[in-house]
Amino acid sequence: MKIYNSEKVEIFDTNDNRTGTDLDSIDLSRCDLRGAVLEGANFSDAKLSGTNLQASDLYWAILFRADLSEADLREAILCGADLKEANLEGADLRNANLGRDNLNGSTQLQGARLAQAQLSGATLTGAEYDETTIFPDGFDPDVAGMVKAAA
Repeated sequence: MKIYNSEKVEIFDTNDNRTGTDLDSIDLSRCDLRGAVLEGANFSDAKLSGTNLQASDLYWAILFRADLSEADLREAILCGADLKEANLEGADLRNANLGRDNLNGSTQLQGARLAQAQLSGATLTGAEYDETTIFPDGFDPDVAGMVKAAA
């Protein structure tokens, strides 16, 4: 499967027989995917540790249980993404958009691990979390406009 940026220039080839947007369980650790257009892609259980996804479009992406530790997600669009149980420890989310999608749906962060993540300037209004979500020290999800999901 080929991955393209917003100018429709190929930036990566998975060199396998994947089709569509199914990247379930793929290992793209430490790859340079800056500016990638991956709207709605399925990255469930994917290994994206240390991957550069700066300014990438991950709108409605499924990142359930994905390892995004130390990933560069600065200025990425993650509106409506499923980040439940994702490992975002040490990820750089500065100026990323994790706010509501165009249908007013929430980005899902239930059970996500955000310890030591950089959240400065990130849009988190309406993003959902729960009692198992781990935030960086001193971070207040209510001040950020996040919503605690019903149990």
